Amino acid sequence: MRAIGIVLAGGNSKRMRELSNKRAISAMPIAGNYRSIDFALSNMTNSHIQNVAVLTQYNSRSLHLHLSSSKWWDFGRKQGGLFVFTPTITAESSDWYRGTADALFQNLTFLKNSHEPYVVIAAGDGIYKLDYGKVLEYHIEKKADITVVCTELPQGEDITRFGLVRTNEDGRITDFEEKPMVASSNVVSCGIYVIRRRQLIELIERCAMEDRYDFVNDILIRYRNLKRIYAYKMNTYWRNIASVESYYKTNMDFLKSEVRDYFFRQYPDVYSKIDDLPPAKYNPGASVKNSLISSGSIVNGVVENSVLFKKAYVGNNCVIKNSIILNDVYIGDNTVIENCIVESRDTIRANTTHIGTQDNIKIVLEKNERYTL
Repeated sequence: MRAIGIVLAGGNSKRMRELSNKRAISAMPIAGNYRSIDFALSNMTNSHIQNVAVLTQYNSRSLHLHLSSSKWWDFGRKQGGLFVFTPTITAESSDWYRGTADALFQNLTFLKNSHEPYVVIAAGDGIYKLDYGKVLEYHIEKKADITVVCTELPQGEDITRFGLVRTNEDGRITDFEEKPMVASSNVVSCGIYVIRRRQLIELIERCAMEDRYDFVNDILIRYRNLKRIYAYKMNTYWRNIASVESYYKTNMDFLKSEVRDYFFRQYPDVYSKIDDLPPAKYNPGASVKNSLISSGSIVNGVVENSVLFKKAYVGNNCVIKNSIILNDVYIGDNTVIENCIVESRDTIRANTTHIGTQDNIKIVLEKNERYTL
C-alpha cells in the first residue's frame, strides 16, 4: 500500500477512572485475549501497510511489553516494520507530547525519512475492522486534502465526548465540533485520518511554529474551510473504549455471537500477542453461561454474562454476573461480584460482596493488589 501508518497510543482519560492509573488506554484488555491497540495494528497489516509507528506516552510500560515483538502482527520484515516512539529529551526540547500534533512534530524524522506518499493516522483506543486501502481510494477519488473516517452512533451513546461532523451532499465536511456541550449531530469522527505525507509535514511544522499542539483543533477545525476535508462513512461495528461505561459495554458486546463472528471468524483476522497458557479449566461445581473464559483460567463457581481474562481464578461457591474480570485475578471462596470490573492481578478476599449497577459500574480494586502491568 502507498501509505505509512501512525497509531496514536499515548493518551489517557479521567473517564476511565482507576483503570487508567497504571496503563495506557490502548493497552486495555478486550474480549478476553486482546488489547485495544491490536485492532488498529491488525487493520494496518491487513491493509498491507508495512511501515507503522506507535506513539506512546502515559503509563506505557505494559503497552511496550505487549509490542515487544512485532511478529504477532506480521511486522517482522526486512522492509518497513513496527516502530515504538516515546517523547525524547533533547538539547532543544524537554517536553512530553503536548498534544497529537506535537506528538507528530516530535517524530517528524519518521515522516521525512519515509517514501510512501500518504499517511494513515489511527487512534489506539478504537475497536473496529477497516480496510484503510478503501479509505485511501476514496481520498484520491475526492481529491481530498484530508479524509476523516466517521460513523453514526446509535441513540443512548454519550456523543458529546467525540468530535461531531456535518457534511454536504458530496461528503465534504462543512462543520466540525470537538466535544461540544450539546450534540447537534450523531455523526462522529472515529479518530482515523488519511493525508498526503508532504502536506502533513507542512501542516505540522506550521503548527509548531505557532505553538499549536492539537491535530483536531489546530488542523481539522482550523483549516476546514481552507482545505478539502472529506468524511468517509464507516457502517460496520466501531466503538471507542475511553470511558468506563464504553469499555464495559464493548466487552459485553463480545458476548453476542454476531459480534464474535464478525471479529474472529470473518476475514480479515484480528491478531494479538499469544501467551503460552493452558486452556480454561472447569472443576466440578462450575457453571458457566454466556461468558468468555480465557486461557489459563480456573472456574469453580458460577459465571454468567461475564468476561474473564487470562489466568483468572474463581473460587468455590462464587457467583460472578455481568462483570469483567481482568488478567490474573484471584477470587476467594463465597464471593459475589455483579456489575463490576475487577482490576488485574487483584486478590478478592473470600466471603465478600461487590455489587454495582448497570448505570454505575463498580471498579473493584483491593489494597492487597499484586504488582501489575
